[in-house]
Amino acid sequence: MLAPGQNRDGFDRLYVPQVSYITGDIDVHDIAIDKQGRIVFVNTLFCCLATVSHTHSFAPIWRPKYISKLAAEDRCHMNGMAMVNGSPKYVTSVGMSDAADGWREHRASGGVIVDVESNEVSMTGLSMPHSPRMHEGKLYVLNSGTGYFGTIDVEKGKFEPIAFCPGYMRGLDFINGFAIIGMSKCRENRTFSGLELDDNLTKRKAEVRCGVFVVDLSTGDLVQWVRLEGAVFEMYDVAVIPGVVRPMALGLCQEAIRRTISIGDPVSL
Repeated sequence: MLAPGQNRDGFDRLYVPQVSYITGDIDVHDIAIDKQGRIVFVNTLFCCLATVSHTHSFAPIWRPKYISKLAAEDRCHMNGMAMVNGSPKYVTSVGMSDAADGWREHRASGGVIVDVESNEVSMTGLSMPHSPRMHEGKLYVLNSGTGYFGTIDVEKGKFEPIAFCPGYMRGLDFINGFAIIGMSKCRENRTFSGLELDDNLTKRKAEVRCGVFVVDLSTGDLVQWVRLEGAVFEMYDVAVIPGVVRPMALGLCQEAIRRTISIGDPVSL
């Protein structure tokens, strides 16, 4: 809401919610804006890509060919989406199950990356993959069940590790030759237990962390990090906002949102 050069209480950006959509509890994961200006999101409960609707909970756009129907069953736990030129290009899912909650039996090595355009599987053998992202012509992914961040050679169907991060990775962005990775502590349930990540942490005598890690893409070194403690123990995504030093966001329940008003450009009748 701030004009260029304007500040509010020392903050150089002020984000205020203006529009919301009620989808119901469909377990939305990655979200993006496509080249048509539509909100596109991963509808994990129904195992599809979808957009918002003014009259329904969602409007389906695409689903992988191994999912036989739209059903509120979280069959494959589709979670991540990589955009290319304003369109979804790749998605990640934890398995290729077509049965209700069937992905849980494939957490260790059943993860896949699917090409949205061809609806063909580009990579198999991943463990709980998240946050596929295209950056400077390369496809990056978080192989979260192992703790390794790396690239995908789509032609060979091979994962090339870059760095090990001591936590459950979710959320990936890039700036100036660095990868910014979100880290979570593991939940005390069957979703996170029994993965290679546990063994890799034990070998390194490391404890799982929650926070943000910065990885130098040229060396694979973890050059900086911020650890989050206290009430926060999980992160899902991260985003770089270039040129912003101190952003602020107002929540729907904050008193200040009632008194924060802006006027848009005039429109004709």
